[in-house]
This record gives sequence, C-alpha cells and structure tokens, in this order.
Amino acid sequence: MSETLKVAFTVNGAPCEIEVEPRRSLADALRDQCGLTGTHLGCEHGVCGACTVLVDGAPVRACLMFAVQAAGTAVRTVEGLADGDRLHPLQQAFRDHHGLQCGFCTPGFLMLATWLLERDEPCDAATLREVLSSNLCRCTGYQNIVKAVTAAARALGKWTD
Repeated sequence: MSETLKVAFTVNGAPCEIEVEPRRSLADALRDQCGLTGTHLGCEHGVCGACTVLVDGAPVRACLMFAVQAAGTAVRTVEGLADGDRLHPLQQAFRDHHGLQCGFCTPGFLMLATWLLERDEPCDAATLREVLSSNLCRCTGYQNIVKAVTAAARALGKWTD
C-alpha cells in the first residue's frame, strides 16, 4: 500500500483537506479529490497550459506541481471565478467575443488572464500577447481570445493603449 499524506490548503476561498500519495499532481488532486474538473489535463508536461491555476496569486501548471506542495497555500481554479450565476468579467468577455471553440484550453487561458489583470500593472497589447503565448489552443487561432481579454482589461480599467 502506498504512503499517503494529509494536505490542507484553501481552494477558491474554502478550506480543503485531502489525503494524497506524495507523487500525485495538484491537477489530479483538484479533479479527483476536490471535484473541480475545470482544471483540464492536456499534455501533462507543462507545455499546453490547460491546467493553469493560481497558487497564492501566481499562475502555476497544476500538472507539474505535486499536491503536497500546495500545503498551506491558496489555490484558485476556474470554478472560483464566477460569483454564483454571475460570470466573472473575463468569462463574460470570452462569451461575448467568442474566445473559445471546443473550450478545452479555456480554463487555463481564463486563469492566466485573471493573473494578468489582477496585477498592479496595466496591460497593453505586447504584454497580453507575450503572456497568452505561453498557453496553447488548437481551435481558435487566438484572435478572439486576445479580443476577449482586451475587452475585459478595458472593462476593468486595466488597459493601456
């Protein structure tokens, strides 16, 4: 039988305590033990960004982080963006600007863009494209994702031209 460890952290503002094998990824723990299936697993090598979550406010590839490393941290997933039935401005912008097609990569883009727009720094086109280039999408061609994040940045007063 494999050794398991208790790990306590917060997820989307709620306390969470799970038992995991030391080698279990944060992505797998979030999906299988916390029931948060919005964190998608694509490449499982940290390349695609579909598993991006925020850990203590910073974007992290959840497929590359062990769940035990999350002990004592605040984890934020795509499920933590909406306020009940009211979509987060980024989610609404993705909807309004058709920033998704199949939707598989969308949670990772939303969390990465959330980090970008919650920083104290304003956002411009060059920064936006540089940040978003770290995640992969095979369906959209990125233009509507860029339009959506730009619209949300403008709506939140974070855009500089």
